Amino acid sequence: MSTYNERMKRVEISVHDIFRARHHIEHFVDRTPLAPSVPLSNLIGAQVRFKFENYQRTGSFKPRGAINKMRMLSEEERKRGVIAASAGNHGLAVAYAAGLIGASAQVVVPENTPKTKVAGIQRLGAELVFHGTNYDEAEECAYRLAAENGRTFIHAYEDQHAIAGHGTIGLEILLDWPEADVIVVPAGGGGLILGIAILAKSVHPDIRIIGVQSHASPPWYYSFRAGRIVDVTYRESLAEGLHGGIGQKIFPLVLRYVDDFILVEEEEIADAMCWMARQHHQKVEGSGAVGVAALRNGRIPDIAGKNVVCLISGGNVDDERLAELLEAQEERKPSRYEKGLRSSC
Repeated sequence: MSTYNERMKRVEISVHDIFRARHHIEHFVDRTPLAPSVPLSNLIGAQVRFKFENYQRTGSFKPRGAINKMRMLSEEERKRGVIAASAGNHGLAVAYAAGLIGASAQVVVPENTPKTKVAGIQRLGAELVFHGTNYDEAEECAYRLAAENGRTFIHAYEDQHAIAGHGTIGLEILLDWPEADVIVVPAGGGGLILGIAILAKSVHPDIRIIGVQSHASPPWYYSFRAGRIVDVTYRESLAEGLHGGIGQKIFPLVLRYVDDFILVEEEEIADAMCWMARQHHQKVEGSGAVGVAALRNGRIPDIAGKNVVCLISGGNVDDERLAELLEAQEERKPSRYEKGLRSSC
């Protein structure tokens, strides 16, 4: 079971770990497309390609890390089962991976987790526990339950095996497009962007790795600039999958490998989700659309003429939410959800 000391151990990941992860997971995840976006390329004067992890099994990039982590469990750990805290996508991945190895899974999610993610976790056979209003509260509950029932805690972003699994995205990108100059990555806890950055910087030291967060959940943006983890104010966001704290154990590595973090507004995220639906016929959740929002609104400097990869990290958005955003944009008025966001600010 997890202890405080185990939680504070520093994480170390090598390129070799990422290649091993690819070997471990290649039969259980899909190599997702890297496809050009002509309209976005024309808009910003750069060559833009989307890495479509919304095509991944369970609808997001998360199985890459969860499967790699669970392949490392001992037989005894598998018998005791696993537990995870999640804003939704990690829970889906843990439930999927647990099924592959024959382990039982318990997933703690915030009470406001999107219905499509809740339904998916249940469909994959995991036991759901609802607790709190954000990821951090769900995580504390999951750690308590792990101590009580002996399950192995599967961390969403502060685990070297999970991060190495996510790093396989960077490997696929550079195998498909070695000329990439910039990779734009949604940033939540930090495991995804760190895995990609370690692989990409090791192969191509001059490549720029840019993380994107929302103003509603900006811990990396401010902590990166301060050079230390700082407290920030959190608000409700369309990008709920990026909501919550950042990894203390991985913080020094992120400072070493990532070039910058930028912020986008809620209205820009909503617009990007609608734009992806209309221009590319893609169902993209708010967390997966923040990179599109950043590029469409000129948030990333020195991008003209560059080869840019924009990671679409997931597509698990409730149909009703996306339909309402599309309708509201069509009518040029804020949706009920956006009104709620504004009134809470």
